[in-house]
Amino acid sequence: MKILVVDDEKLLVKGIKFNLENDGYEVVTGCDGMEAVELAASESPDLIVLDLMMPRLDGLEACTKIREFSQVPIIMLTAKSEDMDKLLGFEHGADDYLTKPFNILELKARIRALLRRAGAAKKQEPEQKLVCGHITLDRSSRSAFREDVPVDLTAKEFDLMELLMRNPNRVYSRETLLDAIWGYDVSSEIRTVDVHIRRLRGKAGAQPGAAGAHSDQVGSWLLFQVLNGASGWCRPARRSATRWRICRSRCWCWCS
Repeated sequence: MKILVVDDEKLLVKGIKFNLENDGYEVVTGCDGMEAVELAASESPDLIVLDLMMPRLDGLEACTKIREFSQVPIIMLTAKSEDMDKLLGFEHGADDYLTKPFNILELKARIRALLRRAGAAKKQEPEQKLVCGHITLDRSSRSAFREDVPVDLTAKEFDLMELLMRNPNRVYSRETLLDAIWGYDVSSEIRTVDVHIRRLRGKAGAQPGAAGAHSDQVGSWLLFQVLNGASGWCRPARRSATRWRICRSRCWCWCS
């Protein structure tokens, strides 16, 4: 773990660095607000310990600038103990506040707590890119690619593809997909799902005569239940390379 420590009190920085390095952290140091912003951008630390009162650029301004490009946890150090000063720090993007003088053990405990929280948050964040076979979805730009070639998907097609790729082993009813993607459950509109799946199949590149492995990779997540009694995957004996069909297992599937 890399920690950036920025304070214009050199002895304080030296002491913090010594203690953190003894705990196994990699420590980068700075002495003013401008240096804090530059090091935060170039070093990509896992946590920043930032003094409030510094030359060139104070801690509040430095914190604001860092928040323009990073959500790294920031602990603000200050000699001020007024509640308003603490509130200002939080408003400018600080995650925690420690008043000088402080016990180094408390600082280390706060660092561990913030790093633990940040690690848990990262685990909970959904991946921005989903890959299945030759299909890639980029959630951040809401774009799709087939073998690195852009694929034009409508908003609903993208949502539907994302749902199926996120749950490759789940079987969905038409009604469930209609409710999840379109937000309503009306039997007269049930064929909307069929139309979108047919379009997705074409755009995903499942053409008649396509190579089996090529289609099977994508087909593994383009499978969902449409009628009562469906219990699983399409039986190999009923595979068709030419079109979507209802197989013996009563599933709409893309087989090849």
